[in-house]
Amino acid sequence: MKYIIVDDEPLAREGILEYAGQIPELVHLESFNNAFSAARYLREKAADLVFLDINMPGMDGLEFARAVSSETLIIFTTAYSEYALESYELDAIDYLVKPIVRDRFHKAVQKALSYAELLGKNKEQPAGIEQVATDFVYIKADRKYFRIALEDILYIEGLKDYVVLHTSERKLVTALNIKTIYQQLPPAVFARISKSCVVNVKHIHSFDAHYVTIGDAVLSIGQAYRDSFFGGHVSGFLLSR
Repeated sequence: MKYIIVDDEPLAREGILEYAGQIPELVHLESFNNAFSAARYLREKAADLVFLDINMPGMDGLEFARAVSSETLIIFTTAYSEYALESYELDAIDYLVKPIVRDRFHKAVQKALSYAELLGKNKEQPAGIEQVATDFVYIKADRKYFRIALEDILYIEGLKDYVVLHTSERKLVTALNIKTIYQQLPPAVFARISKSCVVNVKHIHSFDAHYVTIGDAVLSIGQAYRDSFFGGHVSGFLLSR
């Protein structure tokens, strides 16, 4: 996986280089101290992954991320945790808060590698939702058709031009818009909590004002979806406990 670093802090760039150098699957292309130079580079060359700071002079990381190709994955690296919710609205793979801990960095990279592999297998695949019934859905993924019980879906994650269905047994990637699949799911069971995430409310373990926890996953609640989630699905969640 070829990557670039975009960060205006020299020590931050060096730290990412050091950690990334310990992961054989990563190949460093270039490092940039500003988003303008990185944007010019990506107009000529392709990168699979960007380690991206947010608070930079000129073009900030969030603006840069909106312009990055859908083929490129993004891991945000910043000292400001308050940007986390907005970053997930941009389909970021992960969000690392400085000072970055080595194990946390490796976990984020492994997630990026896993998603890149899943996306690669499904790259030229047509839209994959074949049928939605009252209790199951047929999904085309990895050139096969899978019958997935709705009750087994933990949550659905939008990633660029694909969705990732997280079930109790596997992850399935299919070329599909998250809005399309959400509109065909029973609204009493599935809640959209952000631009890029739909959750099965029956699998919610806990939640607060900003996050929903399902198993080991901590999922951000987007500002635009907060009222509908707390106004409708939270009461159902509490009654089901």
